[in-house]
Amino acid sequence: MSVAVRFAPSPTGMLHVGNIRLALINWLFARSHGGSFLLRLDDTDLERSTAEFAAGIERDLGWLGLDWDRFARQSDRLDRYHLAMEALKRSGRLYPCYETAEELSLKRKSLLGRSLPPIYDRSALKLTDEDRARLEGEGRRPHWRFLLRHDPVEWDDLVRGPQHFHGRDLSDPVLIREDGRILYTLSSIVDDIELGITHVIRGEDHVANTAVQIQLWQALDGPVPTFAHLPLLSDATGAALSKRLGSIGISHLRDEEGVEPMAINSLLAKLGTSDAIEARLTLAELVAEFDMAKVSRGAPKFDPEELKRLNARVLHATPFQSIATRLEAKGYAGVDEVFWNAVRANLSRLDDIAEWWHVAREPIQPVIEDAEFAAAAASLLPAEPWDDTTWGAWTGAVKTATGRKGKALFMPLRQALTGLDHGPELKNLLPLIGRERASARLAGQVS
Repeated sequence: MSVAVRFAPSPTGMLHVGNIRLALINWLFARSHGGSFLLRLDDTDLERSTAEFAAGIERDLGWLGLDWDRFARQSDRLDRYHLAMEALKRSGRLYPCYETAEELSLKRKSLLGRSLPPIYDRSALKLTDEDRARLEGEGRRPHWRFLLRHDPVEWDDLVRGPQHFHGRDLSDPVLIREDGRILYTLSSIVDDIELGITHVIRGEDHVANTAVQIQLWQALDGPVPTFAHLPLLSDATGAALSKRLGSIGISHLRDEEGVEPMAINSLLAKLGTSDAIEARLTLAELVAEFDMAKVSRGAPKFDPEELKRLNARVLHATPFQSIATRLEAKGYAGVDEVFWNAVRANLSRLDDIAEWWHVAREPIQPVIEDAEFAAAAASLLPAEPWDDTTWGAWTGAVKTATGRKGKALFMPLRQALTGLDHGPELKNLLPLIGRERASARLAGQVS
């Protein structure tokens, strides 16, 4: 049977690193098995779902390279959920309940107060036709619960191993609200059955839900998929990662922090696995290395500082051919392969290239602390053309003429030529600056 997985976000907000980790693991699993990846928008929350959020989800996935083979919207499939609802009613597995939210809350508090699990008492099953008519005559509208069987529920989780629950320890879930809205538990399973999902890969916060949902799959005569429940991301201290933090949003990381898509993919693909976290330049590399058996049970820690370090390593390894179009789009059409190779090792984010473009090609204020030494160095500048051997030949001549060596030789030259005490190797940067500009800067001129 071919592998089919799904990523099913609700378009009620923007994606963050926790969402994307699940999307990425699903995508890698599908691609490593030659299977299909479904993007399904769970957009039945009409009050909170927006077209803007839906477009943002598609944009973020596309930017990361997580292409989908199939696409679905739950809002297009409402008739399928209603058919399933009627089938469950006919089979006696869906029953009406008339308690108000306040009454259910009191029942829950009473059970908890007696150190009992807050399991619904199924009192609605004892109602007669007359009872239901009376309650509806009072203006009450039922919500509908799925009748769980008090049978064992077991599965072999790809991450957590053998799992065991018993139906009597679970509460009959609400599948339909008083207003007739069909809830995610039912709609998601109808989709998984009808769209042929073979593996459900999601967060471990859904483990108890899975025990309930397996019975629902069975009641709808659908094949129960294989499950993998991933431990949830924590922050660098081990605390729960709050999705309210804008800094973990994909759009923020892209648009404000200048993070490369493959830095995010490289980090999230390896967090919580036995693999070392290293920069990868293509998703194909991550697919080749992916194995669900490498995922551990421990909570992986997401550290923004680690992402920044990885981002720099991605840029340092990126060839010019892969970045040329983006550089041109950012207004750096003059950056060629020689320039890129000269400065990329000093980039933390792509926009840092502006600093080195300014140093090499635009007027700067040189730093001259010893004008006599700078003049002597200027007099020894060789004729052009220059290449990556020019710096060594020139500094060798300056060393012989002045007797300076080490930092006393190199730092004054760097400060005069770049106005800075750090930067790319000058054997690569000097030819970009050129003889005319270098001579003027050594003379203390803005050039």
